[in-house]
Amino acid sequence: MKVAVLGLWHLGCVTAACAARHFDVVGIEFDPEALVSLRNGRAPLSEPGLDELIQSGLRAHRLRFTDDVRDACNDADLLWVTCDTPVDEDDRSDIEYVLRQVRQCVPALRHGTLVLISSQLPVGTCRQLENEFKAGGYRFACSPENLRLGSAIENFTQPDRVIVGHRDARSREELQRLLTPFTSEIIWIRPESAEMAKHSINAFLALSICFMNEIARICEATGADAKEVERALKSERRIGPRAYLAPGGAFAGGTLARDIVTLSDLGDENRDTLELIRAIKRSNDHHREWALHKIAGMLAGKRGRIVLLGLTYKPGTNTLRRSAAIELARALSKLGHEICAIDPSLEQLPPELGFLHLIADAEVAVDGADALIVCTEWPEFRRLDWPALLPRMRSVQVIDAARFLEKFLPPYAGMKYISVGSPS
Repeated sequence: MKVAVLGLWHLGCVTAACAARHFDVVGIEFDPEALVSLRNGRAPLSEPGLDELIQSGLRAHRLRFTDDVRDACNDADLLWVTCDTPVDEDDRSDIEYVLRQVRQCVPALRHGTLVLISSQLPVGTCRQLENEFKAGGYRFACSPENLRLGSAIENFTQPDRVIVGHRDARSREELQRLLTPFTSEIIWIRPESAEMAKHSINAFLALSICFMNEIARICEATGADAKEVERALKSERRIGPRAYLAPGGAFAGGTLARDIVTLSDLGDENRDTLELIRAIKRSNDHHREWALHKIAGMLAGKRGRIVLLGLTYKPGTNTLRRSAAIELARALSKLGHEICAIDPSLEQLPPELGFLHLIADAEVAVDGADALIVCTEWPEFRRLDWPALLPRMRSVQVIDAARFLEKFLPPYAGMKYISVGSPS
């Protein structure tokens, strides 16, 4: 099977590199700089093991990269659409960005070729494309992405299950062949159901996060401990130990939020206001202010030196896009605070983040600091020499939303340690 992969950001690079273990794969990338990097065996982003996997595919001559659509598509047995779907500041998806690239590639495929959509697009996209390309007999299927930054290769090659929306036996046979090397657990449903499943899964995860954070804020005011409440909830059989319930920060990055906005818009289009779905975003937006409120209480209106532990969207990646840490840094800087940051994946920051001081040496970063905020849960932070670092702070105040460092910080006289859901 010859597979063309369209869109080589995080999802696309992982998809192309993993698929090349079993098939002949050509990745389509229109950005000249990214294309050069990929041809040299380097992904345009950080993901553990990804560069090595790309290099392995290149050496085996099962993986190559091009910006020539005809070269990639004219003999492909399947086009796998993995474009990253941009979102604006209101978490609304720019689906036309993805559709423009699909429209550029589909006419170069042989008539009747199957197109598998894994990009995050609204329900109805497969039907729209089927109607648009009906004359060529092109078939469209949907397998929602399940990308987890920092463990993306493992999640792709050893998934719990894969959801696939398809219409006919021929498509199912081809998709079975494509996915069999990775899993035997495939949920076969119609494309609209697969598209809606992605919206629903993300909405439910987002709802769980917001629910627990609202409970946690009430815990802070009433003397209850949200981590203890979490244990009680997960002991309930109807909820379960793997429930997405843990007090901490607001969700960020756009992945969950875009599906909340998409579902809200779909409700409006169908004259059905989805009150619960809309409330998820309002709740999460409100919770984003939690750390700001805690800093205001700590510093009592004074300007201080604040150290952020981590800037990236998640540990295991160098992605800053839609990072909650960056949003917090901007807000604190506007209030006049001096903002320093430590992040093991970053050597420099883009020019627009000039208000931030990125410091590699933890001792230098915390020297004279008034507060420290855990933003990205890098394992490296747990291994820092905290008994030596805490005395260097002017005021030992730590904001750690999810209690990431709770068991790693030594007892220290006068230290204030604040987390979401801890009794005051």
